[in-house]
Amino acid sequence: MKILFAFENVLPNAEADAEVFITTARYLGAHLEAGWLHVPVARENLDAATALAGMPILRAFAPLRPAALRHFMSGLTIGLRLAFRQADLVYTRNLWVAWMSILCGQRVVFDHYRPWPDQIPPLQRWLYKLFCHPRFLGSICHSEYTRRKYIELGVPAAKLRCVHNGFEPRRFAAPIPLTEAKRLIGVPEDAKTVVYTGRVNHKKGLELVIEAAKRLPQLTFLFVGSYGEGPVEALARAVPNIIIVPWQSEATLGRYIYAADVLLIPPSLQPLAKFGSTVLPLKLFFYLGSGRPILAGNTPDVAEVLKSGETALLCPPDSLDALVAGLKALTEDDALAARLAAGAREDSKNYTWSARAEKILATIQAWRADEATPKPGHWGEAQAGIWKRESRRWLAHFARTRSVILPPGG
Repeated sequence: MKILFAFENVLPNAEADAEVFITTARYLGAHLEAGWLHVPVARENLDAATALAGMPILRAFAPLRPAALRHFMSGLTIGLRLAFRQADLVYTRNLWVAWMSILCGQRVVFDHYRPWPDQIPPLQRWLYKLFCHPRFLGSICHSEYTRRKYIELGVPAAKLRCVHNGFEPRRFAAPIPLTEAKRLIGVPEDAKTVVYTGRVNHKKGLELVIEAAKRLPQLTFLFVGSYGEGPVEALARAVPNIIIVPWQSEATLGRYIYAADVLLIPPSLQPLAKFGSTVLPLKLFFYLGSGRPILAGNTPDVAEVLKSGETALLCPPDSLDALVAGLKALTEDDALAARLAAGAREDSKNYTWSARAEKILATIQAWRADEATPKPGHWGEAQAGIWKRESRRWLAHFARTRSVILPPGG
């Protein structure tokens, strides 16, 4: 099989979308007859991008900025490449690239985490037609939550497959003992630590964690991933047992992971239902592989992967009392913490990037083998009514906030 992978953002970069797409492409590439990566990249970064992707790079006929023009030109010109005609399909996470590839006669596999029908309702009718096109082989959804949104749109279930993200086991090849990791990051060895890694901003539910820190002065909270002074940093700096840590590279992040008595995914519905910006955070899979105890919220997306009482402690979302009780349980009950950590490490074997690529490859092969079989969708009065009603709500939201993403929970 020959696949042209199309990524619309500049390489190299440290964003989660790049990590997911490029890592998936690299692992899939090991199983292919040929693979290419079509991507905007500066000439001086071509060697670094090629090493990152592990396959030949085709520099997109697109400017590096502004982003909107870069995305537009990446899709508009992809059909001009020889590899586009040589490939059996285009693998992309960009709807515009997918549409242009189909218009130019190519098959497409789409791979994304967002439930676009919910988040930009005016696109629902177009999304339905795109996903039901015969040359649209199928969509790799990062969660069952997102997959269900497309099924509700009327897209055939046979064209939708949930394949969760993964992590790189080599990053845990040399584990650091808990006390040694604490020493390396400058935290007392006897301190009980609660570690959050990722973007430190108002969209991650960290305000709830700040309130918990006020109630638990005996614990040390580390927010790892700050880009500077923001509203969360301002709130946190007034709490003496919270430490703000700048964004860390892959080489140094492991120290903070291994220094955690508890790894925290803020138990809040805000990232999913209010801001619509996060569905199954990538850190979740990294946390699983670390062998440290995890506390998270019992939200629809997280509960797909983490099993409460087996691989993590899940508490009701947006409940300060539940968060405080959960943190006390994990930092005071060593047997509970050890059992959950062991369960997480064992379950993590199902969520490596290699395993993800193998599942995707098998899915694509099945889609291609069944390509000639009609897969009719269903767009009826129910879908049309939702489209109109949610589009009106989206317009009101856009007029009020200037944000194009409508949070799923309204």
